[in-house]
Amino acid sequence: MKKIRFTPLFFRRIHKWVGLILGLQFLLWALSGSVMALLDKDEVGGHGGAMSHAHPLPAGDYFDVAALPRGEAVTGVLLRDLGSRPVYEVRSAKGVRLVDATTGADIRVDVAMAREVAAMMNDAPIREVGVLAKANLESRDHQGAMWRVDFDDAENSSAYISLDTARFLVMRGDTWRTWDFFWMLHNMDYLNRKSFNHPLIFFVAFAALWLSGTGFYLLFKSFSRSDFRWVRRRKPV
Repeated sequence: MKKIRFTPLFFRRIHKWVGLILGLQFLLWALSGSVMALLDKDEVGGHGGAMSHAHPLPAGDYFDVAALPRGEAVTGVLLRDLGSRPVYEVRSAKGVRLVDATTGADIRVDVAMAREVAAMMNDAPIREVGVLAKANLESRDHQGAMWRVDFDDAENSSAYISLDTARFLVMRGDTWRTWDFFWMLHNMDYLNRKSFNHPLIFFVAFAALWLSGTGFYLLFKSFSRSDFRWVRRRKPV
């Protein structure tokens, strides 16, 4: 077996190929950073901003929480609005359910309700409604099953509504999707698009450090004494 010799030529060959690979990633960082900076932050951040999901709770008598069915141990009850009507968000070990705060009747988060909540956030016509068993890339910051409501607008916006609580989760559109793609290229998290603390970017960081170190080493090895003759030939003043 031929013994590997750690000579300047050996480091130069590796340095060349590592530099090519990292150079492509540096170009992707520059490109993705430039595109993200050029995109309009308001269009990236959300759509239907003129619409509101919050409504003041109406005055009047509410259903007594103590009278709710006690078939399960309740860990929390929250009074909030659902559109223009008050509801109780009842939490237990089995999950979350909604109860009408005026009648005590259970509320089912169905297609009609998903459309109603989504319409509060975007007044564009609704094109399609579907249910997701778990979050996709667009709604990755949230958990659980949810409704996806697609709008027929210029941004091809999609609203995500919780299947358990009917809460509005997030709105996404084409500008955000463009930003998210380049964000993926920028932080190199090609699976989840969430973290910049992952093994691949650590590897690239240490490869860049190695490239800098070997480059510094090869810089000195590229000089010879003859390159400094002009220094020795200078006459003292």
